[in-house]
Amino acid sequence: MKRIDVFAHVLLPEFYGKMLAIEPTIPERYAFFNNAVLQSTAEQRKHWDGETKQVISYANCLPEDYCSPKEAARLCWEANDELLAVTLANPDLYEACVAMVPMNNIDEAVRIVREQVAANPKMLGVQVFTRALGQSIAAPAFRPLFAALAELGLGAWLHPVFDPRKPDNNLVFSWEYELTQAQLQMVQAGLFQEFPQLKVIVHHAGGMVPFFAGRVDRILPPDQSADFHRFYVDTAILGNTAALELAVDYYGADHVLFGTDAPLGILPAGATAEIRAAIDAMDVAPADREAIYHGNFENLFMR
Repeated sequence: MKRIDVFAHVLLPEFYGKMLAIEPTIPERYAFFNNAVLQSTAEQRKHWDGETKQVISYANCLPEDYCSPKEAARLCWEANDELLAVTLANPDLYEACVAMVPMNNIDEAVRIVREQVAANPKMLGVQVFTRALGQSIAAPAFRPLFAALAELGLGAWLHPVFDPRKPDNNLVFSWEYELTQAQLQMVQAGLFQEFPQLKVIVHHAGGMVPFFAGRVDRILPPDQSADFHRFYVDTAILGNTAALELAVDYYGADHVLFGTDAPLGILPAGATAEIRAAIDAMDVAPADREAIYHGNFENLFMR
């Protein structure tokens, strides 16, 4: 069956080299960056199953965390050019890519969306993070970015980051909480009410939301509870058929897309095989499984 992995990562050499020149301690602070498969298409090919095509985005090495607004914007433009070039040079491996934007320079972020992303059919949207510059992604300062994405029919790929205010951040549970909290903040900020056509793809199967669907439905106002179902989610939870079935039950089979977080999760090249096995074991109709593997992506982004 055709498979399109909507949430796979790279850390391309030109961009990463520029970031290391700015902050040499990045590899010490983020050990998972030290993965040859993340940094090299040639290394990735050594582990590729020969079938799954990826939609690639950068690992969370974010210019706005280290640079002035002007410099962050320049790095994002250049990083996106490198990302698009790699995507176009490897059409058998990469289906498309997702751009980086400088969250400390929203005017330039919007210009990237309008002039760089919208101009290239292989760029499908931008990656945003649960928090930026100490604020929730739902903060009013970031609203122009979502307005541009919604207007142009482009997507927002929502990826977690740690909340630096918390003393107990960990990779097992914290990122799932951050995704869940960001979804709540986006709903409560009225993003879907203002931009009903907005496409947001949430990493890690929507975090905690499917498990706590009863609390969502009974605590929030009905319009906010309904807006949670507007999110799209991927399947990147390292397996777990029952949890994926719960996500399908909550979001609907038409809002779940195959995603693995490759090459992260299981060294050296990710959990593609484990996630495929979990999806194949799901008690869903064959048409729904096909939609998860590729049909939902094509309905959303093939233009």
